[in-house]
Amino acid sequence: MADDESQYRMKEGDYVVLKRGDIFKAVQLQIQPKKKVNFEKQWFFLDNAVGEFYSTTFEIAGGNLEPQKPKNTESSTDAKEAGTDNRNIVDDGKSQKLTRDDIETLKEQGLKGQEIVQQLIDNSTTFRDKTEFAQNKYINKKKKKYENNVTIVKPSCRILAMMYHGREPGKICHMRYDTLAQMLTLGNIHAGSKVLVYETCAGLVLGAVMERMGGYGSVIQMHPGGGPLLAGMKSFGFPAHFHDMLHEFPICHVNALLAGTLDTAAKDASNDGGQAIREEPNQPVPEPQGSPVEQKMETNSSADPALDQESEEWEKRKEIKVQERRVRMEERRKKLASVAALLEGRNADGLIIASRFQPSSVLLKLIKFLAPSRPFVVYCQYKEPLIECYTKLKDQGGTVALKLTDSWLRHYQVLENRTHPVLQMSGGGGYVLSGTTVTTEPEGPQKAEEPAPKRLKLTETEG
Repeated sequence: MADDESQYRMKEGDYVVLKRGDIFKAVQLQIQPKKKVNFEKQWFFLDNAVGEFYSTTFEIAGGNLEPQKPKNTESSTDAKEAGTDNRNIVDDGKSQKLTRDDIETLKEQGLKGQEIVQQLIDNSTTFRDKTEFAQNKYINKKKKKYENNVTIVKPSCRILAMMYHGREPGKICHMRYDTLAQMLTLGNIHAGSKVLVYETCAGLVLGAVMERMGGYGSVIQMHPGGGPLLAGMKSFGFPAHFHDMLHEFPICHVNALLAGTLDTAAKDASNDGGQAIREEPNQPVPEPQGSPVEQKMETNSSADPALDQESEEWEKRKEIKVQERRVRMEERRKKLASVAALLEGRNADGLIIASRFQPSSVLLKLIKFLAPSRPFVVYCQYKEPLIECYTKLKDQGGTVALKLTDSWLRHYQVLENRTHPVLQMSGGGGYVLSGTTVTTEPEGPQKAEEPAPKRLKLTETEG
């Protein structure tokens, strides 16, 4: 039973998400001296969170986290008297007797957020005249400002998507969590499949695909430039065996792989811009010009033991760096060859593209690696690039069930006698193009057979 509960408790090194209202922040639990976390203009340690259950709410007291005790159903801040309307209430800033200095003094005395809210209610001259709805709104507003509570939750696809969309939507191309869920469903992402992913959304889409697959199958990440963006994927905190299913392949080598001219023995996939690097065997790396050893040897050509020893150490360090560089390049070549072998079969089970770049050229190339009757999904913040993809796929052929949809979501405030749509919400969640691949070539040589001529049935009659 203890082993079953351990997966629901926070451990040192786990990635967690701090939550306060609709604000999120992903951090890693690290117990280090003088290691603080800044969240919503507050600094505190995470030491006391280790060993507690996920979704636990903590109170911040003196920079430390303390598990919040369950509150009574009847709160001290509940209003006992309420007015009939708010017509006589004037917002002139004079209704609150406590000043800013008084509130800071209460904080220094060690009063918690709930006690400060109660003090604000007691010193408000217009609180009793407000309606019950206005009183609840006032209490919730003050709680949000003065209560030092934080909830620690386990990272998931939905939570991280809400975090990025709320804090930095530009990093994920303004993709909402409902749009991401539609992409995973339309792409038929499941365990044991081989999925191609091309995204520039800080690794959020990649992490969502890996979470849905559960560590089974293979994910091939196509990336531009020198390397992929994995910040969002790392925030999920996947176990080690999840990373074994992830493979990387530079998008600049796709044309060579399709043409059959990719030489994995002489190319380095990690080079910026996709430039091929050729390393001659037994070719030493040139020394940097003007090294301190060379300068000393030029100025003093006499036999100096200290200079000779420093020169030998320099040569050893240089040789170690050369060997390390060769080992790294050899590992990259092996990884490139293994991923190229996975792609050469052209039997991938799905393709997901979510990029800020023009998706048409990438889609027309990567769709060739899919097996027949496999889904593909393309996301873009704007519809014009997807209309271009739709037109080119129609002209090219090889796809069916093409569909361009617009993601739409509305949040509602659900409260007694005041349920209505939220006034401030996102206007759009992007556009999604989905479809299914089909084969355009016959399986074998087939000859068109002409229908056999009809034979006339003659009946013999005897006269």
